[in-house]
Amino acid sequence: MARFVRWYGSGPLHLLVLIASFALTGYAMVRLFAVQPWEVAIWFVGAAILHDLILLPLYSLADLSAFYVLRHRAADSPTPPWINYLRVPTFLSGLLLLVWFPLIFRLAVPYPGDTGLSDSVYLGRWLAITGVLFAASAVAFAARLRRGRRAARGDESQPASGDGAAP
Repeated sequence: MARFVRWYGSGPLHLLVLIASFALTGYAMVRLFAVQPWEVAIWFVGAAILHDLILLPLYSLADLSAFYVLRHRAADSPTPPWINYLRVPTFLSGLLLLVWFPLIFRLAVPYPGDTGLSDSVYLGRWLAITGVLFAASAVAFAARLRRGRRAARGDESQPASGDGAAP
């Protein structure tokens, strides 16, 4: 087992899941290309170009900007990796926007027969979900800060073993 991990770099379960995901992706691609080969190819190339040439530089710039604007903190206070508490809700909100943008921005034919909803509810609900995601992230960050400060105070109240203080 150790030889396999050294050779592959991870455990056999990781390899099995990776093979299964490639098999599922291959099956989906075969099924999609059998029905609409040109549309799928155009969509795939367009999505790659859109992501690599437009979206990646934009969200990399936004991430670096947020990091440089919010990096100034007191040097004596414990700081958890705060940028992830901003990245995760932003990513999830952006993913929801990417999936549902035709309905959020009323660009698609409404689906009242399927959902029973008009197209006017999607923007408000997306904004509400985004707010909840950022609020939950802020609460998690505050709890992490509090836990870090308690740990730092606990370390300060304990005398060091080599300072000559009596126990």
